[in-house]
Amino acid sequence: MTEWEHHSVVFIHTRGHEELCFLIVTNFGGIDLEKHFAVIGDPIAHSLSPIMHQAGYKTAGYVADYQKFQVIPEALGEAVQGLRALGFTGWNVTVPHKEAILPYLDELTVEAQRAGAVNTVKVKQGRLVGHNTDGSGLVRSLEDYLELSEAKKIVILGAGGAAKGIAMALAPFNVDLLILNRTPERAKELAQKVREYGGQASQAAWGPGEWIAQADCLIQTTSIGLKNESYPFSLEGIRPGSVVVDIIFNPWETPFLKSAKTLDCRVLNGIDMLLYQGVNAWEFWFEDRAPVEAMKMALYQQCKPIR
Repeated sequence: MTEWEHHSVVFIHTRGHEELCFLIVTNFGGIDLEKHFAVIGDPIAHSLSPIMHQAGYKTAGYVADYQKFQVIPEALGEAVQGLRALGFTGWNVTVPHKEAILPYLDELTVEAQRAGAVNTVKVKQGRLVGHNTDGSGLVRSLEDYLELSEAKKIVILGAGGAAKGIAMALAPFNVDLLILNRTPERAKELAQKVREYGGQASQAAWGPGEWIAQADCLIQTTSIGLKNESYPFSLEGIRPGSVVVDIIFNPWETPFLKSAKTLDCRVLNGIDMLLYQGVNAWEFWFEDRAPVEAMKMALYQQCKPIR
């Protein structure tokens, strides 16, 4: 069995027959594609990244493709090997692999090192370079809502890969971060890391508390809401006008955001974060300016931002 055939078998187990057929065609079917990109995760069907990036390629004149592949946690290592062997230029990484992928990479950018999580991989001279654009994407999407140069109380719900990128991107700003997670140790570790890089951060117990009334901005980073399930605790007591963000974009209005709207909060779903993390990933891959407007229009046709 050749190396390509071996990794093709891996793709059968991790993604399914349809995706394998795509890989066979693009590698041996005579289609002249300069670059291959993808996003891997589990679940992955909801991802809008292919639509956004394909629109960008068309506008910029790149001959490239972008696919989405479901990769179960047990198959992550083999999937990474397969993507490298099949000649992919780079790929995005989403739940639940942003931290688990670290051992399979050859080097990390400063942003990825600080976050301890990766959402973007670039193949550079045969080496896998991990990067994190989650935090910069969220910060960019917040700019129309908050003046981050002023002291603000920002509460982050969750301490996973996305939360890490966001927290570390906010660390250089004069903001007071409070981190809550269902596993308290993870919140404590993330708060400690933010402080190590000069930021202000502490942790609190998962659940409602005094922090609700103190928050200028609340950022929901967990997977709660992907299946339209309700949040496990109420936001009753939050100040009207506070900014409430849910990084989930599908469903476009989660029960968490619906609840915040009834409390007169300004709400923001994850579509702009998706856009700007994608823009930053594009610029990391191509070392060129991304066609932001084309990517934005493609996304907004699928899922409108909530503002």
